Amino acid sequence: MSADLTAYLPLIVIALVALAVLVWIISRTGRRARVTDEDGAPGIFRDVLEEGAAPAARNQALIDAPRGIEIIQGELSAMANAQVTGLAPLGTDAEAGPAPEPAPTPAAAGPADDLTRIKGLGPKLAALLGEFGVTTFAQIAAWTPQEIERIDAKLGRFAGRIVRDQWVEQAKLLAAGDETGFTARFGNNG
Repeated sequence: MSADLTAYLPLIVIALVALAVLVWIISRTGRRARVTDEDGAPGIFRDVLEEGAAPAARNQALIDAPRGIEIIQGELSAMANAQVTGLAPLGTDAEAGPAPEPAPTPAAAGPADDLTRIKGLGPKLAALLGEFGVTTFAQIAAWTPQEIERIDAKLGRFAGRIVRDQWVEQAKLLAAGDETGFTARFGNNG
């Protein structure tokens, strides 16, 4: 080190320590809030997080205010976005009530098929379709475009799979027991 730097080194260290102390003091006073009495008279400075400190008066206005979604969209939409509705079972609509159960087709009376044999329809989708009352290939094979649209709207992030993966065409072949035709057109699913 040069002679000039070694001569000023103790002064630099003292200045850095003084700066650190000053920053600490400013940060400590910044944590304090002015607490006022009920009549608005200024009180003492103290930490608002201290034991026994009253909540800030400005927060009470936020607590008492109506929820923003109730103002913008009305009470029913606010109820639809509530926690209770978010945890409701699939197929429920807070504004319209529970979705009506689909009328079982004559083929639905039989035992349930393994819907996961349809390509693009995994265990989660099979369980979801089961909640809608769809358990057989014959039911899917009989879907009309309106039913496809209605069911597709309930599939959430899986929407679009019915048409894209050709579930109805696959189900028609599987419901008819045409394993050869199914394998020739859609491949072996196993």
